[in-house]
Parts: sequence; structure tokens; C-alpha cells
Amino acid sequence: MTFVQLQVKSAYSLLESSLTIADLVKNAKERGYGALALTDFQSLSASIDFYNACQAAAIQPILGLTIAPSGVFAAEQAAPLLVYALDHPGYQALLKLSTQVMTSETLLSLAELQPYLSHLAVITPAYAAELPELAVNDLPQAQRYVQRLQALAPAQVRIGVSLQPEGQPYVAALKQLSQLSNVPLIALEDVQYLDPQDAFSVTVLQHIKAGTTIEDTTTQADGTHYLMPAAQVAERYQANGLAAAAAETTKLAAASQLDIKLHNSLLPKFPVPTKQSSHVYLRQVAETGLQQRFSDGKIPPAYQQRLDYELGVIQKMGFDDYFLIIWDVMQYAHKVNILTGPGRGSAAGALVAYALAITEVDPLEYNLLFERFLNPERHNMPDIDLDIPDNKREQLLQYVHEKYGQQHMAQIITFGTLAAKQALRDVGRVLGLTQFEMADWSQAVPNVLHIDLKTAYDQSLRLRNLVSDSPRNQLLFATATKLEGLPRHYSTHAAGIVLSDQDLTDYLPLQTGSEGILLTQLPMGNVEALGLLKMDFLGLRNLSILANALNLIKLQTGQVLPIAQVPLDDAATLALFQRGDTDGVFQFESSGIKNVLRELQPTSFEDIVAVNALYRPGPMANIPTFIQRKHEQKEPDYPDQRIATILAPTYGVLVYQEQVMQVAAAMGGFSLGEADSLRRAMSKKKKAVIDAKRDEFVTGALKRGYTRESATQMYDYIERFANYGFNRSHAVAYSMVAFQLAYLKAHYPAAFFAALLNSVIGNPTKTKSYLAEAKKRHLTILPPDINQSQLTYTVRRPNKILFGLLCIKGLRRQFVTDLLAERRSNGRFTSLEQFLQRLAKLDDKWLSMNYLEPLIYSAAFHEFNSNRGALLKRVPQLIANTNFSGQSELLAEELALKEEAVLDLSLAEKLDQEETYLGAYLSGHPVEKYANLQWLKPTVAISELVAGKRQAVLLFVKRIKVIRTKRGEQMAFLTANDPTDEVDVTVFPRLYRQISPWLEKGQVIYVAGKADAQRGELQLIAEQIQAAADLEQQLPQKMLFLRLEATQTTQVQKLLQKHKGATPVLLFYPTTKRKLLLRQNYWIDLASEVVEQLATVLGDDNVVVKAQTLPAP
Repeated sequence: MTFVQLQVKSAYSLLESSLTIADLVKNAKERGYGALALTDFQSLSASIDFYNACQAAAIQPILGLTIAPSGVFAAEQAAPLLVYALDHPGYQALLKLSTQVMTSETLLSLAELQPYLSHLAVITPAYAAELPELAVNDLPQAQRYVQRLQALAPAQVRIGVSLQPEGQPYVAALKQLSQLSNVPLIALEDVQYLDPQDAFSVTVLQHIKAGTTIEDTTTQADGTHYLMPAAQVAERYQANGLAAAAAETTKLAAASQLDIKLHNSLLPKFPVPTKQSSHVYLRQVAETGLQQRFSDGKIPPAYQQRLDYELGVIQKMGFDDYFLIIWDVMQYAHKVNILTGPGRGSAAGALVAYALAITEVDPLEYNLLFERFLNPERHNMPDIDLDIPDNKREQLLQYVHEKYGQQHMAQIITFGTLAAKQALRDVGRVLGLTQFEMADWSQAVPNVLHIDLKTAYDQSLRLRNLVSDSPRNQLLFATATKLEGLPRHYSTHAAGIVLSDQDLTDYLPLQTGSEGILLTQLPMGNVEALGLLKMDFLGLRNLSILANALNLIKLQTGQVLPIAQVPLDDAATLALFQRGDTDGVFQFESSGIKNVLRELQPTSFEDIVAVNALYRPGPMANIPTFIQRKHEQKEPDYPDQRIATILAPTYGVLVYQEQVMQVAAAMGGFSLGEADSLRRAMSKKKKAVIDAKRDEFVTGALKRGYTRESATQMYDYIERFANYGFNRSHAVAYSMVAFQLAYLKAHYPAAFFAALLNSVIGNPTKTKSYLAEAKKRHLTILPPDINQSQLTYTVRRPNKILFGLLCIKGLRRQFVTDLLAERRSNGRFTSLEQFLQRLAKLDDKWLSMNYLEPLIYSAAFHEFNSNRGALLKRVPQLIANTNFSGQSELLAEELALKEEAVLDLSLAEKLDQEETYLGAYLSGHPVEKYANLQWLKPTVAISELVAGKRQAVLLFVKRIKVIRTKRGEQMAFLTANDPTDEVDVTVFPRLYRQISPWLEKGQVIYVAGKADAQRGELQLIAEQIQAAADLEQQLPQKMLFLRLEATQTTQVQKLLQKHKGATPVLLFYPTTKRKLLLRQNYWIDLASEVVEQLATVLGDDNVVVKAQTLPAP
């Protein structure tokens, strides 16, 4: 070992270095290093990855840290020091030291850090630090500095010296100081990047961090802070009379003997409230909980047997405390009425979890396997993730934090990286690009998830052209490519927390987090590798919707709906799935899965579970077969009828991982633990294991009386599809959430849509879409009301949804909460004048048109005055009067304004302002008047337009811009909207010539054409345009009404189909009071003899032709 680099920053010294751990260690090995240190600034985030990478490369890892306490003599300034762990106590001291500096709000003094130093080596930096400056300017003071450092009793003290350009001015003085103080010099090379030419990239990183720009980019000089080969560094120090300083690096490496224990079992102990063991207490609460699952309080034998087995496995594997910790969290959630999900992942296969109310899925009823969750033949940590409403996650975290304490619970860090577009934006900003130029770069990168710059360059001609445009562009792209993937910032993991009954800093470093909860410096994978208990609290938006809807139902009906008990064979809910009417239904919202539902026509909860499992890349290929077999168009094919019971629920298609395990057990004689190991091997494509298990499977099958042919066929089948099999436990649990939401949509639509709308406040596109769907269900949407509205959307009887005041754009939350508190305390507002008087008493800053204008435009003052134009003129005058009169009601009456006639806003103006402030159109959108045109010209909403597809829409024309082409022909660009969104329509000259005589702003038009998204925004290229008013004239003016019994339907349909025409037919069944408007293929020709024939069959009184227009479909 000739030299050891002791001052190395990785990319986890955020935006200070371009060194990834993998590249650093790989190149260190190639460049002759037998040992290597890592000294990131105050953070140990990269420590475990660095340690593992070095071990794998047979390099000795030295874990260090750059800290910045206050100076010894300049106490108000940070004075960097380098510290290194020499042994395991030193490593633990490093963890605590890093935690201390990363959680302190002020500069720490050296004295405050003394408790951590006894097993650490301390090196003073060679430049940009307190000691080198003292050595040059005040040598006696420098000696006192060294003495004070030694007085702190670290394991070693060394004085750093460097031959890098910044360090050379200090070399002579530091040599002298070393001799006077009898403290050895040690060579330091500040390494920030791999190669000399990487210097510019790191300069850019530092400018990104500082938010500054680089003025001159014409030259990019090579740098000196690179990883020079070990022999070359050693020779340089020897040539400059610093051989001893270089040798000290190897001595420090020899003194550092570090062994970090990974994959320990560091599960915390649950504080059992009695003197029982955790195993006995777990059995007690599990049996009590399971008894409560049965109406007679008795546990059936099959359940008791399964419970005993699971508890035995849990005890043997040492996980009793783990289950009690999860149980305790769920107990608290239920106690404070936090809705929790029915389960997530394989945990739903555990009866113990069901007994403890951790899950709501009965694993015996749904044939779920415990071994899929906890395999007794593999010692893996159990993993129970908890789903909770996303607006309740903080509450649950605070409970765990308070129960276990600040040093025992932390959230987990995650790092955001410089992805392709972000790298281009950041580098472009440093190079001085304008916003317009940066947008051009961003748009040149294909909108593909996780695309990298190399792939983007290969795929995008626009990007390649941009890069080749100029040397600056080439520099930008080359630099962004080098920086791509580096960590840019840290944040808190969306779900994970870590828990320990010991001080967490015994195992890992912490830093300041949010809401008073500390944050691990190590990311999720490292936390798990240490063996600490990691738990996931997942905030689920759909559970927030479910909880909100249940609360609205309770407010509406006065009754609590026990959502966990809704019947999973409910006909109305199954019918909703059959129609694909699943907007807002968890995991069933995509157009693709809706099509599958319509084709499959699910008739049971099992069908819905199967669709949820199948609608994923890979297993999708089985969907057509599944549907055909469901409808008996194709017979299921079983290698042997004896395994039909396992595959029959999925019509012979292998859908679930549990089915793989069950077949392996039933046919091959595997234990369920062995079967789970086989499933894992197949999903990871471990060929050696798969081939070895094949012989075992076939041998076991032969012993059970199966033929070799059927056994081989079955093994081939499960090998082919095991990789696509889905976790049935997870599919059942999540399908339960979906079914519950669908149940609410079918039976409590107002509460469902109000909750759905509450989940998208601030998202106008979703708001419009959900409001449009709510209106289709004949729900009335009420605008905000100053005396009725609450904070968010609420339900009013019957079937009405009322906008909340917080749903109005431009209103601050504090303004709304103050207003609602005033209304609760002092009653409803009786007039506009009184409202303003009370508002002034609250806080005169609220007496501003900035807050009142949104209320006016959104019709919140309708009770006082429905004329918004008059309010816009009157309210500023009233504000002036209120300000003048203060809080004197008498004076306010004296200053009362006289009423004067003011024109109201036009419908177009109202719609514009409603769209601005509410994100939706509430004043009866003009398009809605023509909803019955669907019978003649089927259309979609703007929100349903799909790029590249020919579709038709009904639109309200907002603006028309006419231009001339290069040929001098006129064409037009229309801006138009419907209740769901706004769209631009391009009308080329040929079509514009046809419609220009009658086209004008404020009309409703029918537009057929092709949606296009080439310019980023979706637009419609018109191929046909007609006035909606003209089309309305083509609607039938008469309808045929037939009263009949269900038994007469077939005969009537046959008669109708013989006389097809343009007159709609409506059937009325008096027994059930059901009305049915028939599809167009059953409409009739009134001129034919069909009316007389129908009268003969049904009777004259039951066949009536009336003059009536069609209702909306």
C-alpha cells in the first residue's frame, strides 16, 4: 500500500461532487488503492454502500466525516475538521457525531463534540480551514490550536498537508508547525471527481447548489481534485520532501479496523402491559380478536388449527413482538376512528393479522396462504404495510413517535436525483439559458417515464438537432449527461419508518426531519440491511375518499355505514362493474380495464379480484382466454382433473402466485414453504433451482398417482406463468377497497362524488370531469353559498352536492376558516352589509376585493343578490362605507347605498369566471342544452379525447381567430369548451369556407375530427362542423309509448325490428314501474302498419304516439 486517499467526497455531499460510490470504488481498485476513505460533509448517507462496495472489491474501507464545528479562536465561523472511525466504538461514535451535527440548529463547539472523539482520528484540513491560516499568520496561536485539539483526547491527531494548488502556499508553515508541536503531517488530496476533465461538471454542480451562473464557458480547464493513481500521488509527495506525510496515510489505514455487522435481527421488544411473555400475550389478544369475528364468539376448529399453526411459526421465527407492535398501531387507529385498509400484500394471508384486526380479509374464506406471507423455511423479515387515509398519516406517525420516543423512531430518507429533464434544466440555468430556451430543451426530450439522456438522444431528432446547433448546446448536453442520475436533494420516504427499542444512533445516523420526527441518513435498503424494523405507513388517497364519503353519509343519514360489512355480491355494485362505470374506483379507472370489465361482465367478487390481478403487463395476455372460458366459449384445459379445484375459480387460467404454491403442494407433494421457495425461484428465473425442483416435482407427482406426462405438462405450465402470477392476498384486499368504493358510487352517489371532488381540489381538469359525471347521474351541483357552504364539498338532500368555500380559487385557507368560525359563533349572515361589518370585526385585512371578488364570481352571495354585475359595482362602495363607519352599525345604516339598476354578467362572462374561480361551469353550460343530440351524433367529452383518434364533441365557441395562410386563404383557430375542459380547434381553409357564413362566438357546435398532441397540448383538427341548433331540428318530434308485461317483450321486439325507422320507442312495465327507452335499432317507421300490429298484441290503450322530444341518453 503506497498511498491512501483520506479526503474523498461522494455525490452524497449533495451538489459538491460527481463521484458515485460504484465508480469511485471501481476506479480506486484499478488505480492501485488498497484502502480508501470516504469523508462526506457531515453526512454518512453513503457509508453502508461505500463499505459494501469496498468489501466486494477487496479494498479496506475507512469511514470518515467532514465536520464543521465553530473555530477554536474564531468561534463565530465554521472550521472544518476530518474525523475517522478506527474501530467499532469509533464507528458508533461517528454515527452519533454525524447525528449531533446534522440535528443541531447552531454551530457546535469542539468541546461539545469531545464525548465522541476517543475512538476517532482527527485531521486538520490542509487549506480552507482555521489551522493553515494560523500557521501562516500566527504560528504561536497555531501551536495553541493544536494543543487544544489534543486536549480533547481523540485517538489520533494529524496535521493535513496538500500539494494540490490550494494547499501549496501553506506547506512550509505546516511543516514548521508539525515540528514545533510534534504532531505528524499527513498527506491529503481533496478528491471530488474521477478524472481531470470532470472538473467543469463539478463546477456546474456547485453553481446549481449556489443558484448562480457561469459567465465564461469558452474554456473548461482540467482540474486537480481527481482520483490520481496511488503510485503517482506517492511519488509526487516523495519528490517534494513529504514522503513521511504520504506514509502516514497508510499508518492511519492500518490503525483503522472496522467491521460493520449487517443483516442482524434488531427487532424491538413490545412493551407488554402485563408480566407475560410477548408470545403468550400475542396468543391472548389473537384468540380474543378471532372470537370477536364470529357472532357466537366461538372459534371454529379449522380456524383454531390455523391460528395455532401460525402462532407457532411466528414464535419460532421470533416475530411475536413485531405483530404486537403492528397490532398496537392498528388499535390506536381504530380507537381514534382512522379508517384503515383491509390489507396490503401477502399479510392478508395471515389469520393472525385478521384476528388482530390488522387486516379485514378472512384468509380461510378466500383460500389465502400464510406461507406466502411468512415462509417457515426461509428466515425473512415479515413485511406488513399499513394503508391509511393520506390525510391521517401524520396523526399515526405522531402516535408511534410519542409511544417509542425521539431516539427510537425515525422516518426514512430518500434522495431525488438529477433525471434527464432536471439535469438539462439545472445545467441550462447555470449556463445562462432563458426560460424559453430551457422549455425548448425540455420539450425535445420524449415524455417517457424514467427515460435517460442517451435514449432520448437516440429517439429524438429534435434533441439531436438542438445539441448540434452550437458549441454551448453541446457543452450543456455533455455536462447534463455526466451529472444525470446524481442525487440532487433529499426528502422523506412516502411510507417508511424505522423503529428500535435501543437508541437508533447505535445503528445508524439521523438528521433533522419534519414535524419533530428525525430522519435517517441512510436510505431504505441500507436500513433494512442493518436488520432494523422497517414499517410502511402508506397514505392512500382512495382511503381518504372512502373515509370522507362515509362521514358525509353519516352526516346525511345520521347512520354509520359499516363499510367492512357491505355484501360483496351486491347486484347494483356488480352491475356498475359490468358497465365499466368505474371512474373514481380504486385500480379500475383506466379505459383499458373498463373495457375488460365490459367484455367479462363480472358476476362475482372473485371475477373482480381476477381482473385486478390480470390487468398488468404479462398476465394481460391471458385475459381473452379468461373471458372466453367465463362465457363458456372455450372449455378450461386441466392437465389433470384432480387439480381442477385449484384452477376452477379462474377458469383454468393460472392467475395467482398462491395457485402455483397449491399445485406444487397438491401435485408435487411440496410443503407450502417449499412451494413458496419454488415460486420465488421461478419469478426470479433461477434456472438451476427450477431444473432441480422439476425432478422433485415429477417424482412427487408420480408417488401421488399422476402420470409423468401430466406432471411434466403442469410443471411447464407453472414455470411459464409463475413469473406473471399475482399475489392473491393483495388482489383480494385491494379489490375489497375497490368494491367498497363502487358500492358507495352505486348506492350513495352524492356522498361518493362529493368525496371524490374533495380529493381533487385544486385540480380543475379532474374537477370538471367528476362534476360532469355527477351531472350525468342527475346529481344537482350547487354553487358556493356564504351561509350554507362548509370548508369543502358537502352533500345536501336530496342528491345535491354543495361547493365548499375552500374550493374557490383565490381564497386563503385562513380567510375561509375565520369566516366559518364567525358563522358558527354568531349565526348566519343576514345581508351583504352585515357580512362586511362582521368581516371587518374579524380582521380588516379580509375587507378586500381580493377575497370578495372570488365569492361574487362564484355566486356565493346569491342569497343576497343574484346579479353578479351589480355586486361587482356595489361591493367596493360598501367596503369604503364599512371602512369609514368602522364597527358602528348606526353609521353604516346612515351610509347605506341606494339600489341602482346594473346589467348582470352575460352567460359567457359567468362561465368564464366560474371556470376561473371554481374550475367548472355551474350556470348551466350551453352544451348541456343539447345533450339529447347523442341520439343523432354520439360525442365524447373534451376530457375523453384521445390523441390520434377520430372523435366528435359538442363545444361552446369562446373565441375565433381568423388568419390567412401563405396562399392567402382564410382559416380559423377556435377556442371552445364543454363542462369538462377547454380545447383549441384548428379549422383549415376548405372547411372554414363552408362554415364561415354562420360561425360566430357564443354558438354551440358539433365538431368531428382527429385529436392531435404533437405540440404538447391536445388540440382538435376539425373535419366536420355543424351548428347544434340545426342538428336539433333533425331530432324526432314524436315518440311511441308501449305499456306491456315482461313476458311480451320478445314478441314486441320482433315486430319493431320488422319496421325500422326514425321514431323512438319507450317501454313501460307497470308491474315494476320500469321505463326503458330502446336503442336506435328498435326505432320504428310510423308510416308502416306496426302501430296497428302492436295494438293488436298489447291493446289499443297500451299503444300511444305522443309529440315529445327525446330526453338525454
